[in-house]
Amino acid sequence: MAKRCYYEILGVPKSAAEDEIKKAYRRLAMQYHPDRNVGDKHAEEKFKEATEAYEVLISAEKRRQYDRYGHAGVEQMNAGSAGFAQADLSDIFNDLLGGFFGAGPTSNRRRAGPEPGRDLQVVLDLTLEEVATGVKKMVTIQRDELCTTCQGTGARPGTRPTNCRRCGGQGVVIMRQGFFQIQQTCPSCGGAGVIITDPCSSCRGKGKVTANRSLEVEVPPGVDTGDRIRYPGQGDVGAVGAPRGDLEFVIRVKEHRFFQRDGQHLICQWPITFSQAALGGTLELTTLTGEIIRHELPRGTQSHEVLRIPGQGLPGRRGGRRGDLLVQVLVDTPQHLTPEHEALFRKLAELEKQDQKRPPDRKSFFSRLKDWLKSDEKH
Repeated sequence: MAKRCYYEILGVPKSAAEDEIKKAYRRLAMQYHPDRNVGDKHAEEKFKEATEAYEVLISAEKRRQYDRYGHAGVEQMNAGSAGFAQADLSDIFNDLLGGFFGAGPTSNRRRAGPEPGRDLQVVLDLTLEEVATGVKKMVTIQRDELCTTCQGTGARPGTRPTNCRRCGGQGVVIMRQGFFQIQQTCPSCGGAGVIITDPCSSCRGKGKVTANRSLEVEVPPGVDTGDRIRYPGQGDVGAVGAPRGDLEFVIRVKEHRFFQRDGQHLICQWPITFSQAALGGTLELTTLTGEIIRHELPRGTQSHEVLRIPGQGLPGRRGGRRGDLLVQVLVDTPQHLTPEHEALFRKLAELEKQDQKRPPDRKSFFSRLKDWLKSDEKH
C-alpha cells in the first residue's frame, strides 16, 4: 500500500512551521496513543503513522529531502546511514505522561548540570508593635550544607564516586516500548549519575549535612500576615558546583490584646466617665508605640461613639500616609461609689426627674424602647 503524504497525516500545510508540526503531532498522539486505546490495532497504526511523519518533518534535513524526493528520498537517507538519529520525542511523551498520570509536563525531565539546592520557607512571627516601626531580627534556621569531611562528594576521604554503569553517568535511562522510547530517572543511581561504594562517615554518602544558620532579617514597617521577604541564595546547598536555593520568610502577625488592625487603621476601645461624656474635655490616649496623645472629647458624647484620630495608625508597606486610629468610647459605670459620689448621683437623679425638656429631634433610649414595644403589640 502506498504511503500517505506526511503533511496530510499531520493535517498541516507544506509551509507549516515547527511549532505547528509539534502541535499537530501532540493532538494526534493524545488521540491514538496505545495506552488510551488498549487493543485497538487501528489506533496503534494511526499512532505509528503520525510518529513516522513527525520524525521526518521535525528534522530540517529529512524534511528537505522529503520535500524534494518524497518517501523515496527519506528511505534512501535511512538506508545510507545506519543509525540515523531519530527525532527527540521526549517533550511530546512527557506531555503525554502528564495527561495520563497527572504529572506535570516536565515531571520526567532531568535538569541540565548539577542539581540546585531546595528553596526554604520559614514562618516569621511579629508583634503589632514591630509592624508599626519595622524591625531587624536574628533568626536561626536549619538548612543543608556541604559536608566538610568529604567536600560534598559523599565518598570517604581518599576515595571517589564511580560513574553509574547503568546510565553511563547521565542520571537517566531510555526505556524502549516497541517503536518509541521514554526517558526516566536511572533507578540505580537515583539520577546522580554516580555510585558511592565507600560512603563518608559524616554524611553517610549524602554529601550534605543539616546545620543551624543564623542571619539577620530586616522587616520593613507596615507588613501584614502573608507578606513574604525573599533572600536569594540562602536556602539549601545544591550539588557540588550548583547554586543554593532561596530562603523565603512568610510573615505572621500576632493578635494584639488591645488594638485591632484593619489594613493601615488601628481600632481600640477606651473607657470614659459620665462626667467626661457629658462635659467633654481633653482625653489622654496611649498609642500602639506607647506615646501619650491628647484628643478633644466633644460635650454630650454617647457611649460607643467612634473618634477618628488621623495619622496614628500603621505605616504603609510602600510609604505614604499612615492610617488612622479609631477609638470607640465606652461610658464606664462605676461599681463602687464613695458616699460623696453617691450623694452627687442622687442629686443628679433628682435633677433629671425635674428636667423634662428633650431635644425635639432626639428621644431617650427608654422612649424609643416604649415606642417599639407599642408597635410590636399592634402586630
